[in-house]
Amino acid sequence: MYPLLFRHVLSRLDPEFAHHAGMAVVRVLGVPPFSWVTRALCAPASDLQVRALGLTFPSPFGVAAGFDKNAVGVRGLAALGFGHVEVGTITAIPQEGNPKPRLFRLVPDRAVINRMGFNNAGADAAARRLRRLRRRAPHAVIGVNIGKSRVVDVENATADYVTSAIVLAPLADYLAVNVSSPNTPGLRGLQAVETLAPLLRAVKTAAGDTPLLVKIAPDLPDDEIAAIARLAVVEGLDGIIAHNTTISRDGLRTDPAIVEAAGAGGLSGAPLRERSLEVLAVVKAAVPDDFCVIAVGGVETAEDVQKRLDAGATLVQGYTGFLYRGPLWARQINRGLARR
Repeated sequence: MYPLLFRHVLSRLDPEFAHHAGMAVVRVLGVPPFSWVTRALCAPASDLQVRALGLTFPSPFGVAAGFDKNAVGVRGLAALGFGHVEVGTITAIPQEGNPKPRLFRLVPDRAVINRMGFNNAGADAAARRLRRLRRRAPHAVIGVNIGKSRVVDVENATADYVTSAIVLAPLADYLAVNVSSPNTPGLRGLQAVETLAPLLRAVKTAAGDTPLLVKIAPDLPDDEIAAIARLAVVEGLDGIIAHNTTISRDGLRTDPAIVEAAGAGGLSGAPLRERSLEVLAVVKAAVPDDFCVIAVGGVETAEDVQKRLDAGATLVQGYTGFLYRGPLWARQINRGLARR
């Protein structure tokens, strides 16, 4: 039913409007009595539980950052069967993000281009929501992804990240440092090891006992990816998220004129499938076996998730597949994993 709804209705709507409409439904599904029914239909099998970062994840499959930017849909997403929800990216200073339109579908590729620009209500607003969530959804596993505020110069990025970490780390099950979005000017330059090391050191101190991970870009050369992975280990981080969206447009089936009209931004979805596995292999070769690695990119089916788990990923995240698979996506993934 959902493929027909997408083809004939949702695909005709503005992508950002459709996302907000979908999030409204997700929020409703997180509230009793709807959440009771949703959870009964979608709860992962108990044997899918994963122990990582000192936490128990009900399923290895979770929601990547970017879907729930302001921590408003966590209860609904958890009821739908996602093993964890990574909210954000959240910045210390509230910001509207880039001008619209800023979200574009590439339907033939089952992909999306976005240049949202970290649109969010800021760390203080997120903290208020997270406090309420801790009372209303105490068992949901919530990661918090933090990024640089756009108005802050790159030279002052460390202090900006630390501000967010101080506010949000006490309320997060884990904290993820996003230095890899292509949609904030200068951000990806922070991935240089000599710049990244003091930033991670400062954020780790601010995060205290909250597990800390770093999220990297797939567009880096493999040797730089390996260097960042080794740095994460040396600096005492708890894991690495591999990876963010790509600026590459190679191999797309969508009409080139449509791709060009969409313009700049990060590409996500099925075209990242192979690069995701390549980056995962590079990271795994550079870190200890028990180091937490969260694989992201090109994930749509249970087979995609299983391939990443077989390749050594501790957990797997998805986002774009939600658009093409619909609200029962996590249920489909979890049931497929259980059969395997």
